[in-house]
Amino acid sequence: MKKLLLAVCPIIVLSMASCSKKSEPVLPPFKPIEQPAKVYGFESTVAWSDEFDANGAPDPTKWNYDVGGSGWGNNELEYYTNTTNNAVIKDGVLTITAKKESMGGMNYTSSRMVSKNGSDMLYGRIEVKAKIPAGTGTWPAIWMLPNDYAYGSWPNSGEIDIMEHVGYDPNNVHFSVHNQLYNAGNSKSSTLSIPTAFTEFHVYRADWTPTAVKGYYDDKLIFTYTNDGKGSAGWPYDKPFHVLLNLAIGGNWGGIKGVDDSIFPVSMQVDYVRFYKMTTN
Repeated sequence: MKKLLLAVCPIIVLSMASCSKKSEPVLPPFKPIEQPAKVYGFESTVAWSDEFDANGAPDPTKWNYDVGGSGWGNNELEYYTNTTNNAVIKDGVLTITAKKESMGGMNYTSSRMVSKNGSDMLYGRIEVKAKIPAGTGTWPAIWMLPNDYAYGSWPNSGEIDIMEHVGYDPNNVHFSVHNQLYNAGNSKSSTLSIPTAFTEFHVYRADWTPTAVKGYYDDKLIFTYTNDGKGSAGWPYDKPFHVLLNLAIGGNWGGIKGVDDSIFPVSMQVDYVRFYKMTTN
């Protein structure tokens, strides 16, 4: 009898021990918390602008000039000056004028203005209201270049052309970007016909965020270039840029059909330049 009790007792003890264990809760599979996608917008208050309200020379605290007649990498025919002979403000409008006159070994003069100081821009909305010149041989542009060529010389560090036009191709206005992958004849570009580009002011705009550069003419989306996420070769647009306003004569693109000397003097007019900072949700 004692042997039987001894044999049964371990079973009872094991059974009690087994019953005393609590079952562990079954947890659902782990799912990472999804972060909401970033939504980019733009401030409604202007961060930097020039309304060109004061008659005379452009504000030297806001603009520098590229000066000279080197052809500027495009075999252009003008000599760029830094005087009111070629860039002057009157009645709220900046007028950049190209003239048929000799200077520095070139047969034409004009102006190429470069924004500075508070205009150092990294992402945002850039908006320019302008009226462009007519005439074969003209090549006006509203565009952007990097402040520092962090990824190397052109085109590796990027270029954004908010508005370009060549006089021998009336009405067609172009928005383009250049970089290491896409440049010169291979650039990414869109074109819009604006029959009143010579006679009326139009708003040329770039919306620039970490994900894309978008071009709008009079609030109409005409161009989108998306960040491929593969680095600076296709997306060097993650550094500060600045704005340039110029009127070139001739050159590799503007001069394809020569220059009509009967058009001079000829002008590009700018009502304002505005920069709005980017916002993120």
